[in-house]
Amino acid sequence: MSNGFFQIVNYPKGSYVIVEGKKEAHNFFIIRQGKVRVTRENQVVGEDPNQLLGPGDFFGVVAAMSQHAQIESAIALTDVSLIQVSYDQFGTLIQKNTPVAMKIIRYFSMKLRQFDSTITRLSFRTAVEEDPNQLFAIGEYYFNQKNTLHAAYAFQKYLQYLPNGQFATQAKLKLQTVNQPVASPPIDYTKFNRSYGDNEMIFCEHEPGRELYIIQHGRVKITKIVDSNEVLLAVLQSGDIFGEMALLDNKPRSASAIAWGEVQLLAINKANFEGMVKAQPQLATRLITLLSERIWTAYKQLANLLISDPQGRVADTLLTLVEKNRVKVIPKSTYNFEIGTKDLIKMVGLTYPKDENLVLDLISKNKFIKLDQGKISCTDLVELEKLVQAFRKKSQIDAKIKKRA
Repeated sequence: MSNGFFQIVNYPKGSYVIVEGKKEAHNFFIIRQGKVRVTRENQVVGEDPNQLLGPGDFFGVVAAMSQHAQIESAIALTDVSLIQVSYDQFGTLIQKNTPVAMKIIRYFSMKLRQFDSTITRLSFRTAVEEDPNQLFAIGEYYFNQKNTLHAAYAFQKYLQYLPNGQFATQAKLKLQTVNQPVASPPIDYTKFNRSYGDNEMIFCEHEPGRELYIIQHGRVKITKIVDSNEVLLAVLQSGDIFGEMALLDNKPRSASAIAWGEVQLLAINKANFEGMVKAQPQLATRLITLLSERIWTAYKQLANLLISDPQGRVADTLLTLVEKNRVKVIPKSTYNFEIGTKDLIKMVGLTYPKDENLVLDLISKNKFIKLDQGKISCTDLVELEKLVQAFRKKSQIDAKIKKRA
């Protein structure tokens, strides 16, 4: 059955609509009638493994829009009627039902911030603070690093948002020390096109967010101060979108964005965002695809943290790299990772060189994982997938035993 644009599909009670792990998932679903339970065998930290959904709710969007394997199963608790939307129909959905598209975008933004907060807390053993007072601490960090440009930006933003804050006097003195004005140059929020010079800060973590950005030219670094160190989270290039979470959920920036070379951006603010989504459905499609990819990656990171054996986490990280690059996992298929043991250890969050023997031992016990001239490769991706599944199963059994004890 069809409503003229999207297919209407019906499932009887007890049916599986989508199955976790299924590859080449091209459709997502919006519930018209009935109830659906979404479950995950590979649970993630801080996520409810069983979610009850009803009319107006959606599921399967992450896999469909990112074109990765399903990260959840959906079971019909009653007879259900669903709107089935293929990933290449998202632009049509926006034009025909912009509120639904906006609901998906806002939900994804909230979910991604939740995942990022959990990953930061578990990986860096620190909580994520959403406090404009932290702008002064960011300024202090860059001041001590003798990075005058970034220090001035953070101090100026602190004074802009908290002119009578407890650190106002200190911020002004620091700005005088580096010969910078108290007020930052005004931004014309009516202008869509923005230009930034090399190493210029676009926005600072903890700063209230008003806009998202699309890179028209150049590269942008996304960084975060963690335990008195500046951590590089990503390097974005032309066509990438950033800053969307603060725009959509009205919360402070979770990281800083810094120009890497000359950069030209298209800025979109809250006032014109929904209108632009409707007028340019390709923008929202690009945004949803980006958010889906980020959520899939965050989901894999959180699921990885639940593997109790560190060697299992190493193997799972290798498999995630394969999946991220959309390489088909078939018997005897090979893959060259182009990374060494040091890079892999850092990806897993272990310590180099202390934990290098864990990786070397994993390689020696599994002949399909090779180390040649300092680079890791796999000669059979199916065997790697089986190895990860075995580690996951063992972790689930260990968790059940621990819970009973």
